[in-house]
Amino acid sequence: MTNIQFIAKSVPTAAINIQKTVELLQEDCTIPFISRYRKDTTGNLDETQIELIAKFQKEYEAIVKRKEAILKSIDEQKALTPELDKKIQQSFDLQEIEDFYLPYKKKKKTKADVARENGLEPLAKIIMAQNNDDVDFLATKYLNENVKNEDEALQGARDIIAEWINENLFVRKQLRRLYQRKATITTKVVKSKKEEEGAQKFSQYFDWSEPVSKAPAHRLLAMLRAENEGFIKFKVEVDLDEAYDMIDELVLKGQNATTPHVQLAIEDSYKRLLQPAISNETLQEAKAKADANSIQVFASNLSQLLLAPPLGEKRILAIDPGFRSGCKIVCLDEKGDLLYNETIYPHVPQNETAMAMKKIKSMVNAYNIDAISIGNGTASRETEFFIKKIAFDRPVQVFIVSEAGASVYSASKIAREEFPNYDVTVRGSVSIGRRLSDPLAELVKIDPKAIGVGQYQHDVDQTKLKEELDSTVIRCVNSVGININTASKHLLSYVSGIGEKLAENIVTYRSENGPFEDRKQLKKVPRLGEKAFQQGAAFIRVKEGKNPLDNSAVHPEAYGIVEKMAKDLKISVVDLIGNKEKTALLKAENYTNETIGILGIKDIIKELEKPGLDPRKAAKIFEFDPNVKTIKDLKSGMILPGIVNNITNFGCFVDIGVKESGLVHISQLKEGFVSDVNEVVKLHQQVQVKVTEVDEDRKRIQLTMVL
Repeated sequence: MTNIQFIAKSVPTAAINIQKTVELLQEDCTIPFISRYRKDTTGNLDETQIELIAKFQKEYEAIVKRKEAILKSIDEQKALTPELDKKIQQSFDLQEIEDFYLPYKKKKKTKADVARENGLEPLAKIIMAQNNDDVDFLATKYLNENVKNEDEALQGARDIIAEWINENLFVRKQLRRLYQRKATITTKVVKSKKEEEGAQKFSQYFDWSEPVSKAPAHRLLAMLRAENEGFIKFKVEVDLDEAYDMIDELVLKGQNATTPHVQLAIEDSYKRLLQPAISNETLQEAKAKADANSIQVFASNLSQLLLAPPLGEKRILAIDPGFRSGCKIVCLDEKGDLLYNETIYPHVPQNETAMAMKKIKSMVNAYNIDAISIGNGTASRETEFFIKKIAFDRPVQVFIVSEAGASVYSASKIAREEFPNYDVTVRGSVSIGRRLSDPLAELVKIDPKAIGVGQYQHDVDQTKLKEELDSTVIRCVNSVGININTASKHLLSYVSGIGEKLAENIVTYRSENGPFEDRKQLKKVPRLGEKAFQQGAAFIRVKEGKNPLDNSAVHPEAYGIVEKMAKDLKISVVDLIGNKEKTALLKAENYTNETIGILGIKDIIKELEKPGLDPRKAAKIFEFDPNVKTIKDLKSGMILPGIVNNITNFGCFVDIGVKESGLVHISQLKEGFVSDVNEVVKLHQQVQVKVTEVDEDRKRIQLTMVL
């Protein structure tokens, strides 16, 4: 099977599209570049399809590499027959390949190995042939100094048979199918841990049972966490008799004197070898699916968070609210640079309200502040009410901003590099302000796991999680486009084809030579060659530069095409950009070439209509119910405004202006059960919810959506 055939089983598109995409990937083209600027080559595949092709290409390469290692190992043992070689070569099922390898795999000395050393393999073969033999009499022929009597001889023979059954390809396949269809998870509490702190959150799993195939991702991961923390014991099993019957059908040839011995070997093989292995395989497979599911939820949430509406280049006063320690204030200019910082104490115990009001009003005037960004942590609501009492001399918008991850950023190496002369409180406040003006630019500096969206992110496969989240960040950054003259090196590192080192070189070049005037100047950056320029240039924007196309998504390789379009219309490129009347006259088929086909030209025309358009929506002001400040203010039946701040497989969490977010269960999101919460709500969506239940002691709030 070729790599193209292997990929085609999982990616529904023409083989030629897969082949061309693989070729582009092997030429070190990035996924954002391929999906945006090689549509005609790939047959208009989107980023998700290209990511799948890249994933299955890697999987194919890993299988080929594993097969080579296995074939070499078996050959070195002088055990590779033409038939076995053919079977392994033709298989692309990794599990099946490992089953072929199992009898030849180096392992610790087994009971069967000892029995073979004692000369009992011929006896095992006689019993396994299942003729009507007098096995007790035959066993006497195999006694020696290590095998004292017939029982020991027969036991040794059965140990060998048990290993054969364990290594039988058909037995393992059928048993896997049985587990996939009928395996059950059973959990029991560890009595000595039942009363320990933290045990209560796992109480529903103290005596739990459900089919593996029906356990949702969040529940399986919760049970595994409970087991890891020692609160429960965990089993994955099928009905014992059903397992024995299935193996009997595959192994037993009839009823005679050898049958009881083969049956004993079957029972031993299942309990000692097959059951632990297949049970663990089934659990790992279920865990892998749960991981994939949870990672996808996390990635979807992260994407929505990164692409949250930006306020844009405004002067912002940001507040990290607090009571005893005061409210940390920073003033930022349009580029997010720190102009001033101070601490005020408008709340208890100091209650310096009048002085704090005076200072805020003075800062707003002195630094021409356009908007105020308030973190949503401790004292957030009180600070919001305090700010709204101030009579400003100029229009000032007030926003509540999620401060999730701000403390992680403030203590990070990135923050220390940006603000070496300021402490963590100032850095955290700056982050709160910047994430209002441009959430994407600020949040890329923070480990996505610290941003506070997703479910069980610390329990899933961390390598796969990082890969998916990195892909998500790259996708978001390149869908928006980056201002080369304001972007941090951390934001630039996610641009197609750039990476950390080149991003650092770009920032260094910028600081030494001043702002970039055009995209061509990128080629002067040390180590930024033609390939990196090809992959990244179109995702970089140069605002107010020499060439107006440098502030668009038109790739430099197509500038000549745009110039020809303008010439044909007898106008300048500047007059063509943003001119819908003129772009409507262009016929895409007149401008194709060997590299850019009809789809690419249509994209260029579309971009010329609205060059550099930010796909994100504008930021909107939101206000919580002024009468609700803490969980004590909540009453069943209340209808409140809220903001969706996390989405999981079992529902969404909504911030209603108290410290604890309320849960809208998936079954309450709309009439009937929905399989994907993202079909119904989005992160940061402003909603109306109804309070259905409040548990102050456990700090849990149940909500329903008001449609």
